[in-house]
Amino acid sequence: MASSSSSLISLSFLLLVVVLLRLPILASSAPDRSLVYHGGPLLTGNISLSIVWYGSFGRSHKRVMRNFIKSLNINSNPNLEPPVSWWWEMVESYQEEAAATDEAEKVPKIVVRVGREVNDKTYSIGKVVTNDFLPGFVKEATKGDKGTVVVIFTARDVTVQGLCMGKCADHGVIGESNQVYIIVGNLETECPGECAWPFHKADYGPQGVTLQPPSGKVGADSMLISFAQALAATVTNPYNNGFYDGPEAERVEVSTACPGIFASGAFPGYTGRVRVDPNNGGAFNSHGARGHKFLLPALWNPKTSSCWTTI
Repeated sequence: MASSSSSLISLSFLLLVVVLLRLPILASSAPDRSLVYHGGPLLTGNISLSIVWYGSFGRSHKRVMRNFIKSLNINSNPNLEPPVSWWWEMVESYQEEAAATDEAEKVPKIVVRVGREVNDKTYSIGKVVTNDFLPGFVKEATKGDKGTVVVIFTARDVTVQGLCMGKCADHGVIGESNQVYIIVGNLETECPGECAWPFHKADYGPQGVTLQPPSGKVGADSMLISFAQALAATVTNPYNNGFYDGPEAERVEVSTACPGIFASGAFPGYTGRVRVDPNNGGAFNSHGARGHKFLLPALWNPKTSSCWTTI
């Protein structure tokens, strides 16, 4: 009798463990949140980027970023779906949610282009970039053009304050002019387990299969994911009073509300049913200009209050 009771207790305990292990997976698959609009302006119309390549970069990084930017507003081959422009249209849809356009009207396009590029191979502010140095550096990058968005890509031997601590890129505003900027770390060396997944083994959580990057370069494609997240967040929350949820220290935005999701069927440790390029084995979910392929992060769909991916 005692043996039967002991077995029953053990079985109940095992069932409880299984249930508890499943809870995070279910919660991650269907986040219980809603991004709140705080009344501030969004970036609309034509957006000019002033890109700074801080440190030494190879051609692969620059090629991936430039082709992604070019792909945002075009669909060069209608026979190849889904295009990157579908992903960008989801970002553009936040204009309607902010009442920037009448529901009966077509949502205006947000056209992104590169206005200027600067190569800083001398590490002018050092190899440790802190918040103290950013204002002067960003001001210099704009060359007096306050209407531009400064995008700083840092090389793999540069450490950026605040990155590798729950985020792989950052965005914000500087000075009384509210100069908008984005900074993206090349964290292939410093914290790949946090910022290079799914192209590198994750430091924590379920250990799923790592994927081949679509360009063949882990550093370039993981950096692209971070840049895409930062760009979408910058457009929908440029001055920290747009679309977001939660306190400032734990702010969740349109592109960070669905971490680790890249396609339908995703759960922790599994990206979802992404496609595989038969030519190089690279994982992707979007087609870009000139035959390039990209793996883009999920976005929060404001109409359905759920995670959305291109496939």
